[in-house]
Amino acid sequence: MAGSNRDEKGSIQADISQDVIDEALKSVERRAHPPASEDGDVPEGGRTLDVDIPEGMTLEVDIPPSVLGEGGSGSGPSMAALSDTRQRLETVQRELDEARAQLEFSQTKSRETMERLKESHERALRATADLENYKKRAQKEKEELQKFGLERLLKDFLPVLDNLDRALEASQKSTDFEAFRTGVEMTRKLLDNAFGKQGVKGFSAVGQPFDPRLHEAMQQVESATVPPGHVVYEAVRGYLLNDRLMRPALVVVARAPEGAKPEPTSSTTPGSAPTGGATSAQPGKTPSEGR
Repeated sequence: MAGSNRDEKGSIQADISQDVIDEALKSVERRAHPPASEDGDVPEGGRTLDVDIPEGMTLEVDIPPSVLGEGGSGSGPSMAALSDTRQRLETVQRELDEARAQLEFSQTKSRETMERLKESHERALRATADLENYKKRAQKEKEELQKFGLERLLKDFLPVLDNLDRALEASQKSTDFEAFRTGVEMTRKLLDNAFGKQGVKGFSAVGQPFDPRLHEAMQQVESATVPPGHVVYEAVRGYLLNDRLMRPALVVVARAPEGAKPEPTSSTTPGSAPTGGATSAQPGKTPSEGR
């Protein structure tokens, strides 16, 4: 049995036989270099670390010198150093797994983005094609409108031309003015009907108060029969298109005669002429010119 002695400094010196020392070294050697089994299994007490390293990537692991022992031959590894190396390898494996997951996520997002871009591009192409087709249709409709836009209106005036032709033909065969007048009146009525189908209608201004929105005054004349500010004579008839003024009426407006006296109501007898009255003015003439 091995004995032990304590030196003066308090340290313990043990007398250990050489057999015990050799057995301890062999045990450490077996732990540092476990024998591989024939079928590639890990010996009992060992641990396998699966580390996936992508192509083109170099894995560098710092192994402390204490793991390799003296001279780096691995004859005397430290178990604490081996445990530290194993933890580092596990950390690298986790980082690789996280990087792989992030790469797969990025690739999925990239594919989704490319699909959305492709769909947006196709929609833009379809919208551009639709816009071009619309422009072509609009241009064609515009050209047709310029060429045939008045077709409906002109068709309504064809009967008027037919009646005018008949009136001219009848005037050559007959000298009956009354028949010619009747034909012109019929033609005038047809023309009014044609205008009415297009929303055009005329209005009479004679005897109406002067309205600058509908009338355009040519001149003013004195009149004893028409109130001042009223239309005496209509030179050109006014027309409305769908209740909007298309052409104003050219009119002559009445004004009060100079020096005219008010008409008495008690001394005059029915049928007698008013005293101091003036003759009615003709369109474009003053009372003196009418005499």
